[in-house]
Amino acid sequence: HSVETKPTVESTMGDKEDLVVTPAVNFFGNGNFLDSAFRYTLFPVFYGVVFILGLISNSYALFVLWRLRDAKALNEICIYMANLTVADLLFVSALPFWIGYYHHGGVWLYGEFLCRVTGVFFFINTYCSILFLTAISINRYWAITRPLDAASSDHWCRGVAVTAVIWGVTLSMSVPYLVKTGIQKDKSNVSRCFEGYHHETDGEKRLVAATHLIIVGCFVLVFFLVVVCNLLIARALLAQSLTQGRGSSSSKPRGLKGRALQMLCAVVGVFVVCFLPHHMVQGPWTLAVLEIKEGWGSTEWSQKTKQWLNDAHQVTLMLMGLNCLFDPVVYCFATRRFHMYIKDHLKKVGRGRACSETATTHISIVECKNVSQRLHSEQQQLNN
Repeated sequence: HSVETKPTVESTMGDKEDLVVTPAVNFFGNGNFLDSAFRYTLFPVFYGVVFILGLISNSYALFVLWRLRDAKALNEICIYMANLTVADLLFVSALPFWIGYYHHGGVWLYGEFLCRVTGVFFFINTYCSILFLTAISINRYWAITRPLDAASSDHWCRGVAVTAVIWGVTLSMSVPYLVKTGIQKDKSNVSRCFEGYHHETDGEKRLVAATHLIIVGCFVLVFFLVVVCNLLIARALLAQSLTQGRGSSSSKPRGLKGRALQMLCAVVGVFVVCFLPHHMVQGPWTLAVLEIKEGWGSTEWSQKTKQWLNDAHQVTLMLMGLNCLFDPVVYCFATRRFHMYIKDHLKKVGRGRACSETATTHISIVECKNVSQRLHSEQQQLNN
């Protein structure tokens, strides 16, 4: 391993990596300078907006789901939405520390423990969001294409079991980032949080590359599953519309189908906008910053290509942060009860009713039963 006059600093923050811009540390093994300085201006502003909007929207979504907890309809999907909201709030809670980190030019001022925890929250949010959105897609596919089987099974038990698996997989994947040292120091003794591939041999670098490529491969499989499920849902809904269009005079089934189509577009949209770009860039970017010299994974990247990959990588990080704002939109299309509650709540606020009154009074049991009965009746019409 050749002696370098300038230290090599690339970055890993779970699956969310960044390049620091301090000139003293921003060199690859070949001595070429790499810089994405725009993140130190853009990220604090962007994440500041995401923090405010994400905290408000997800807190309100969790409040609505809590208010609807006694309803018997759609319990399984509500379990997925509640856990997805918790994952989003973990991400939002970590943002003030990362805003400060980028504002101070990549200097971590908050200690080792918070470095590990906030880095893990980024990772958990990304992959919990992906898996819970996948579970929602499969749930909607099953409910629309096999309504009798879906109605005869225990929604609550299945939802809890799937949720436990998702959290178990995500937390087990995040353990390495929680137990290993998060803070590294450069030659100027500046603390960096999850910023540095400290691997000397090609064997160690290949292990890092293989880990990231496996994660990317798993994402591709999950994304393919989500697209297939939602295409099948769309085909089933459109086929039902053709068979019912001439004989049905009710607008409610058509409204339910429209909302279901909007939901599947929203789910696929979250994947395409927030997660797909990052995982497309992740593989080439990882190989570029590792600079494996020999064997598989070894690449010859021009400085211009490295610069382009790093700039694109920073942009995809921002796009991933948008998922905590888009998820509440999915909830409005996923269940009629969620949409109806928000609509009714906004009407009450618009008529000048005290917010404290609407926040402290529960939906009556009779109302919940009436809504559930209407939903069951409409679902039967939809599937006839």
